[in-house]
Amino acid sequence: MVDALGVAVVGFGWMGRVHTQAYTRLPHHFPQLPVRPELVAVADEVPGRAEEAAQRYGFTRAARGWREVAADPRVQAVSVAAPNFLHREIGTAMAEAGKHLWIEKPVGLTAGDTRAVAAAVSRAGVQGTVGFNYRSAPAVEAARELIVSGELGTVTHARVRLFSDYAAHPESALTWRYERERGGSGVLGDLASHGVDLARFLIGEVEALAADTAVFLPERARPTGATAGHARAAGGTAGQVENEDYVSCLLRFASGARGVLEACRVSVGEQNNYGFEVHGTKGAVSWDFRRMGELCVSRGTAYQDQPVSTVHVGPPHGEYAAFQPGAASAMGYDDLKVIEAYRFLRSIAEGAPYGATLDDAVRSAAAVDAMLDSAARGGWVTLA
Repeated sequence: MVDALGVAVVGFGWMGRVHTQAYTRLPHHFPQLPVRPELVAVADEVPGRAEEAAQRYGFTRAARGWREVAADPRVQAVSVAAPNFLHREIGTAMAEAGKHLWIEKPVGLTAGDTRAVAAAVSRAGVQGTVGFNYRSAPAVEAARELIVSGELGTVTHARVRLFSDYAAHPESALTWRYERERGGSGVLGDLASHGVDLARFLIGEVEALAADTAVFLPERARPTGATAGHARAAGGTAGQVENEDYVSCLLRFASGARGVLEACRVSVGEQNNYGFEVHGTKGAVSWDFRRMGELCVSRGTAYQDQPVSTVHVGPPHGEYAAFQPGAASAMGYDDLKVIEAYRFLRSIAEGAPYGATLDDAVRSAAAVDAMLDSAARGGWVTLA
């Protein structure tokens, strides 16, 4: 028997829509899931946006605010896709109301915010999932298997990159994303948090780091109305960008491996150029998000002049079989969110965590805070 689970979405910009579409696709890709999501409520602060979402996707109601969602007994699980500065308040309130939580990274503005949400989830005994979607790619999970199995030998060093042009246009609107009090640490919280999670997922805990940051576009125009995504605001009053466009970071892992993490939101010519390269004493593996189903793998006993092969992942890897019957059929970004939704609901059904948790978010946020500290002081910072 399949039980209905009342879900709600708070914040209906692009990411709220992605969460909603992921819920609606679950019965098609994961029919074995013992719970079926039922769209109960949607809330957004922009006038009319929640009503439009309810009509388009079939939510039972459009709430006037997130507090109505927290008070609704029909809601058992909540997706939080609101701006960063609201994550702590909304996340803790939902957990305290007994709602299971799927919350987008970086889960607040600081590691303190993230720890507060994690503590609320722990006290309430609910499940908490975080939107570190890139680790859910079947190829990334296959890369981790190669590393953990020892096929590449002992990991020696790695590079993780996250380059994007979403903020490269000089007319990009000065939204909450560029304000310290509402957006937090800029590209560090937005992209580098993903990079830390990938590094930890593949290699293990980060022991210490040294970082440098920069703001390359110091002024942007203020928008005159509500915005969604990465809108432009040509001709608006200029305002100061308060958080980081760029970060480069040296990593020391507890295993002894070394790493480099680099992220930028103003990289002209780069569209979602995300990926990693991991080198070991016997081989190497690399992945490019834009070729999501491929790995470049070098392994064997040659060491020198050892060839690299392209491996297409398929049904044996991760959740690939839920989407495609054979290797080399492409998956997309939204598919990764469907996997997240599946693991979130599976966590609820089985009472055990699957996928990225609030603990993962805390560790990523602690590393981001350490990057800010390192950049400000100019030196290495040890992570607790």
